[in-house]
Amino acid sequence: MISLTASDTHHFSAYEAGTPDAKRALVVIQEIFGLTDHIRAVCDELAEHHGYHVIAPALFDRAERDTVLPYDDAGMKKGLALKDRIAPDDLLADVTASAHALNRHGHTRVGVLGFCWGGLVAWEAATRTRDFAAAVAWYGGGIASVSHEKPHCPTQLHFGGEDAHIPHTDIATIRENRPEVEIFVYDDAGHGFGCEDRPSFNKPARDLAHARTMAFFDRHL
Repeated sequence: MISLTASDTHHFSAYEAGTPDAKRALVVIQEIFGLTDHIRAVCDELAEHHGYHVIAPALFDRAERDTVLPYDDAGMKKGLALKDRIAPDDLLADVTASAHALNRHGHTRVGVLGFCWGGLVAWEAATRTRDFAAAVAWYGGGIASVSHEKPHCPTQLHFGGEDAHIPHTDIATIRENRPEVEIFVYDDAGHGFGCEDRPSFNKPARDLAHARTMAFFDRHL
């Protein structure tokens, strides 16, 4: 864990994996459950197996520090309540501060990868900042409502075809508004299909989405 400072002087924690001499750099954005073991494992995998320098900001620090929630209804309820206490611009301040920390280590092209709530934040990082060279979101709820905003970098989205939280009409809206964005739907996968700690984990969908994500970042970073 490291400590970073946003442009408004807010100090927040972040999980760092990899080294400054890594060939590529990513900001990984948490789910609605915080910097869980799963999110840290994602960072570790990206660093150890794919050669990335990774920083994952603790976005809940704006509302409640050091918060990690269980993957259950109570955890989701609390996570949603914490999210509602944080302004979108403040979230982006923490995300961009994470990108700038990677920049200071010599990474001139930084990607952003978000999951669940973090998928929406990754989309907004792509559309509302110019700090990222590529963006990928996995099962990001709420993107449809802001899909009129154009990403400033290549962007790729992944959705589960059986996701009860993100209707197919939302995916259709994104496709209509943003035909330039690469979108994949995994027919038998639900929300959170990439997380081994959730009942909805779907290994074939996760593995394919992971391969596509890595190939996308290989092309653009």
